[in-house]
Amino acid sequence: MEDTPDGIEPNAAPARLTDVVIPPHLLDRTEPWTEQAYLALGETVPRIELLDGGLLIGPPASLRHQVLVGGLADALAAGASAGGLDVLPMINLRLSGRRILNPDLVVTAVSDVDALCVPAAEVLMVVEVAAPHTIVIDSLVKLQCYAAAGIELYLLIEQETLTMHLYQRQGGHYVERSVTKAGEVLELTEPVRATIHPEELLA
Repeated sequence: MEDTPDGIEPNAAPARLTDVVIPPHLLDRTEPWTEQAYLALGETVPRIELLDGGLLIGPPASLRHQVLVGGLADALAAGASAGGLDVLPMINLRLSGRRILNPDLVVTAVSDVDALCVPAAEVLMVVEVAAPHTIVIDSLVKLQCYAAAGIELYLLIEQETLTMHLYQRQGGHYVERSVTKAGEVLELTEPVRATIHPEELLA
């Protein structure tokens, strides 16, 4: 019999999500997480983000989620290239010394390709594809965090309905600039020029 983590039998259904997805040493930590400790985790299978000394931990993205992110990256690529910008997935985005999030996509002009984190000041637009289990975090918590960090545009896509919400910063918060549903068209003029048909992102 091959070894398995924590004595779990091969092919056995986990008793809890944490049995398999969340490494035990993350659950045992009692002190607040620092940026240094967070970055020392390296690459992880679940998405792990740093928020004010705590960790946001989520399961790996579904296939539908990944296809949507890939389709949107393709839709933004030509406009980004024309403007000398990059469209990057799942970076370490440093909002502050206590906040490092991993958005699904960013449009950015990276100054240091070897850096462990991209500072918020270099990001022009951030994108999240919200699944049913992340919609509250994406539409409330992350919306406030990205605005407070000074990121000009936030595009939030509802994974199930394909509805796209475009927010623009006004002062220290976002205002909703447009809502685009399946069958409609989002015409972006900044930070890149792009025509986006929500339903085509799954094609």
